[in-house]
Amino acid sequence: MKKTHIVVLVLVAVIIGTIVSMTSDYSTYENFATAATKKGEELHVVGNLAEDDTMIYNPKKNPNRFSFYMIDKQGNKEKVVYNGAKPRDFERSEQIVLTGEMKDDYFSADKILMKCPSKYTKDTVRAKSGTQAQVSDVQTKGKSYD
Repeated sequence: MKKTHIVVLVLVAVIIGTIVSMTSDYSTYENFATAATKKGEELHVVGNLAEDDTMIYNPKKNPNRFSFYMIDKQGNKEKVVYNGAKPRDFERSEQIVLTGEMKDDYFSADKILMKCPSKYTKDTVRAKSGTQAQVSDVQTKGKSYD
């Protein structure tokens, strides 16, 4: 066999091995119901904060433990435990994407991504008190941007 054939075969084997290893680490978007059937697998769950339920974060006791309840896109509510500090402006997020795995009675999140409301659009934004305010005009230095 020629040297070039051997090099090409080795290169093809490396490419196939890379593709296989990348797809085995690939995590999927699920809801809490399907995540419960895939315990131990890394998954993404998209949803919203369950505002009526309790959030627990005590930085004096444990600064790397934050728990809250989230409602996924299908309406399933689940307790979430995040092994990290509570993200800033967490209550204001419009949407939450969790990366982690389902445990027996809660979702253990390794990462939290938040979609926060834009301050540059005409939209209803949630104030800290939980009330809603209509944003109609944005003004900067006397200029109005509609």
